Amino acid sequence: MQTETIWNDIYAAGPQTSSGKPGLALSQFAGPLRPGSALELGCARGDDAVWLARQGWRVTAVDVSSVALGIAARNAEAAGVSDRIRFEARDLALSCPEGRFDLVTASFLHSPQDWPRGEVLARAAEAVTPGGHILIVEHASRAPWSWSPENTRFPTAEDTLASMQLSPGAWTHRCLCPVARTATGPDGQSATVTDNVLFLQRLR
Repeated sequence: MQTETIWNDIYAAGPQTSSGKPGLALSQFAGPLRPGSALELGCARGDDAVWLARQGWRVTAVDVSSVALGIAARNAEAAGVSDRIRFEARDLALSCPEGRFDLVTASFLHSPQDWPRGEVLARAAEAVTPGGHILIVEHASRAPWSWSPENTRFPTAEDTLASMQLSPGAWTHRCLCPVARTATGPDGQSATVTDNVLFLQRLR
């Protein structure tokens, strides 16, 4: 099954509106930054893209799912920020948007398929301007409702950083750590899960 079809099915079966809330790590780490240009990889229903636009960022938001992008575009219009967000349908395994960005963000950019995640994140890092930042938030544990097998081995933040093969001395690590949070499942259930946060600033 093609990647787009898999994710279209997932988003078609889920909520069709935005939660109206950004990811906690995004608001914490990007909140103090001076707004500029931002690239979001895997924008889903548009929660983070809309929040960034409301803070004054000019956002390029990418997802492989046309269903997700349709939901995100409607949410951006409802929030009055459509003019600040450009949505793109793109398989990140094949290409990344052109240009440089002051902030690149990727929240829970995982796939049930075999997928070159390290390569995708490495290309995303290349798109960061000198002085800019990349924020990666990823699963570090399995929620009870996850599609991941129970024996899934999740990467540490250090594992993910190593997979990106960044140039030595080109980045400073502002946060490289696990964070616990309470997650809510599709049927309203809750569980404590662990995420990894990688927040890096490009020096050159």
